[in-house]
Amino acid sequence: MIKKGITRQIVLHYFIVVFLALLLVEFIFMLAVQRYYYESIYNTINQRITMTNDFKEPLSLVNGAEDGNNLSYLLVNLQLDNTELQILDLNGRVLASSTAFESEHAVLQTSDISQAMNGNVGRWVGRQPITGEQVMAVSHKLDLGGENTYVVRYLTSLDLVNSKLLVMGLLAAAVGVAVLSLVLIISIGMANSIVRPINNITAVSAQMARGRLDVRVKGNYKHELGELASTLNFMAHEIVRSNQIKDDFISSISHELRTPLTSIKGWSETLDSGGYDPEETRIGMGIISKETERLIGLVEEMLDFSKLQQNQMKLVKGTVNIREIVQETMLNVWAKAEQKQVHLKLETDETRAYNVHGDGNRLKQVFLNVVDNAIKFSHENSWIFLSVKEENGQIIAAVQDTGIGISEEHLIKVRDRFFQVNHQNGGTGLGLAITQELVELHEGTITMQSELGSGTTVTVTLPAVAEEMGPEESVTQSGDTAVPEERAASDTKSDIEKS
Repeated sequence: MIKKGITRQIVLHYFIVVFLALLLVEFIFMLAVQRYYYESIYNTINQRITMTNDFKEPLSLVNGAEDGNNLSYLLVNLQLDNTELQILDLNGRVLASSTAFESEHAVLQTSDISQAMNGNVGRWVGRQPITGEQVMAVSHKLDLGGENTYVVRYLTSLDLVNSKLLVMGLLAAAVGVAVLSLVLIISIGMANSIVRPINNITAVSAQMARGRLDVRVKGNYKHELGELASTLNFMAHEIVRSNQIKDDFISSISHELRTPLTSIKGWSETLDSGGYDPEETRIGMGIISKETERLIGLVEEMLDFSKLQQNQMKLVKGTVNIREIVQETMLNVWAKAEQKQVHLKLETDETRAYNVHGDGNRLKQVFLNVVDNAIKFSHENSWIFLSVKEENGQIIAAVQDTGIGISEEHLIKVRDRFFQVNHQNGGTGLGLAITQELVELHEGTITMQSELGSGTTVTVTLPAVAEEMGPEESVTQSGDTAVPEERAASDTKSDIEKS
C-alpha cells in the first residue's frame, strides 16, 4: 500500500486516467467488433434475400398447385446453411419451417415481421421465448401473385458469435490489466523521481530553518526541481552573506559609536575636574560638539534607512533646480575638499534651469553623499568634475573623480546595505543604499561606472519638468564653477566667502 502523499496522488491520478481511457477504448472496440459480426451475418442473409427474385418466375408456375407444395418448394429453394427458414402468412402465423424449432401455426409478432409487411427488409435481435437463445431474425415479403404472398423469415443463432466476442472481451481485459500494471509501475517510478528530490530539498530547508546555513541541496536535478534547488542554495548563500554584512556593520557601527563617545566622555570628565584655561576648555568643548554632530549624523543615517525600508519616508515635493542643488553641495563640502586639496569643478549651462519635481532637501542629501564619497576616495591634488545637463526630457547629473576606483567584484555590491569596500574608512555602509532609495522615490535612476585605480563616475538621472522661470528668476551663480585652492575669480568665489 502506498502511503499518503504526493506519490500516492500521482499514482492514483495516472491510474484513474489510464483506466478510464482503457475502459472507453475497450468498450468502443468490443462494440465495433460486435457490430462487425452482426452486420456480416445480416449482409449474408440479405444477399440471400436478394436472390429470391430469381425464384419468382418458377414459383409462379406452381401457383396452381396445392399450398403445401408451394411451401415445400420455397423451403427447399430458399434454404440457407446454419439458418432456420420460416414461411409466414401476412398475419405472422408460421406456415412452414425448415426445423421444428418453432411449431407451425404459431403467431410471431417481432419487429422484423412488421417491417417486412411494410415492404422493407426487417431485422430483429433477441432471445427465443422457449430456449432463451439469442438469435437474429431477418424477414422480407415474397409476393408470388394472387393470394400467394408470404413473409420469408431467416432465423440464425448468435451464441457462437457471442462466445467469440466473450473470448475477445476477456483477451482485451487481460491486455488492459497488463497495461494498467505497467502504468502502475511506471507511475510509481515517476512519482518517486519527483518526490525524492522534494524530500531532499525539504530536509535541507528544514536544516536551514534550524540555522544550519552551511548545508546545500546536492544533486543534479532538472527542470523546475533544479531551479528550486538552485534558488534554495542561492537563498542560503545570500542569508550567510547578509548575516556577514550585518556582523561587519555591527562591528563597524560599534567602533564608530564608541570612538566619539569615548572622546565626549573623556573631555567631559576632564572639563569637570576643572583647573583648565579658557583655550583648553574651548578646544574640549569644540571636540565634544564635533563628536556629538558625528553621532547625530550616524543615528540620522540609520533612521533614514529604517524609514525607507518601512516605506515611511515622506517627501515634500516641489520644483527643484538641480544645478542649484549641486552648487550648494559644493559649498557644503568645500572645507573637506580644501583640507584634502581636492579641486571641484562644475560644468553646466548657467542660462538654463534644470528643474525636476522632487524634495530639495532629500536630493541635496543624495548629492552630498555622492560628492562626499568622491572626496573621501580621491587622491590629494586631484580633480572632481561635476556636470548637469538635459537629454531627452531627463536631467542628468554626473560626479566624476580620478580616485582609487572600485573593482568589478565590489562594484556590483557597493549599493547593498551595510556593504563597505574598506571598513577602516568608517561609516555605516548605508550611504549609497539610502541614496539609491531616494533617487528611486523621485522616479529616477543612479548608475556607477568605475575602474580600479582610475576613478569612478556616478550618474543620477531624474525626469525633467517644464521650465517656468522668468528672466528675473535666473540663477546668477557661475556655470563653470572652479573651487580649487587658488580660488579663481568667479561668482562662486564670492558665494563661498560669504558662507
